[in-house]
Amino acid sequence: MMFIASKLLSFAVEPLFWVLIFLLAALLSMPRRPTLGKRLAWVALALLLLSGWAAIPQAMVRDLESRYPPPAADADMQKYVGVVVLGGALARSKIWEAHGQVALNEQAERMTVSVSLAQKHPHLKLLFTGGTPSVPPKGMSEAQRAKIFFDAMGVDPKRVLYESAARNTYENARYSATTPGVDPRQPWLLMTSAVHMPRSMGVFEKTGWNVTPYPVDYRTTSELSVLDYSLHDGPALWELALHEMLGYYVYRMAGML
Repeated sequence: MMFIASKLLSFAVEPLFWVLIFLLAALLSMPRRPTLGKRLAWVALALLLLSGWAAIPQAMVRDLESRYPPPAADADMQKYVGVVVLGGALARSKIWEAHGQVALNEQAERMTVSVSLAQKHPHLKLLFTGGTPSVPPKGMSEAQRAKIFFDAMGVDPKRVLYESAARNTYENARYSATTPGVDPRQPWLLMTSAVHMPRSMGVFEKTGWNVTPYPVDYRTTSELSVLDYSLHDGPALWELALHEMLGYYVYRMAGML
């Protein structure tokens, strides 16, 4: 139920969706209530212009990204048994199926950095968790695509575990804990996008995992400018910031973290 609700609410965090709603309302109001229609059209224009102002969502994303710093470069990796890698980077299933090639998206660091860690620290296991995010589910799960990716990168198949049923962060933590060969009480590294780490850490710790954050896929820097404006990047940053903040508080209210 939570998964279906999250899919339906995903539209609510897209600024251009609200621009479309107000513009449609304006067009429908014009014939009988032209004054209201004009006001709604101005609201749509204001939202469109605001969506391009990247300073506010950048600050929101930066706040989330800064809550969990990555382990130090000289951190002792011998104390960890493995890395839990959250799905999301292999979600372009249609491109994958159309061309028969690995298709990584903007969260690609979840895959590339985990391979790098596996190469540098041969004792580490990789536990990839990711099912089929589409509604209704169809095609290969992310875990199936991840296996093809890790095999292509030369990672020893004996070192990689896969969980293919999870569709969201809560299910990532819950289902991974029951994967054969996994003891969540042992020390694991948790790898996901930096902006997603606060929600992920809360859920995994609530589920009983002994995890240390290893954030990747940063979207902001320490330099923020109020003059940063882009109708290309701005809406995407707003969507990312609102998605994570809304997700965090929904999970919190539901007692998942």
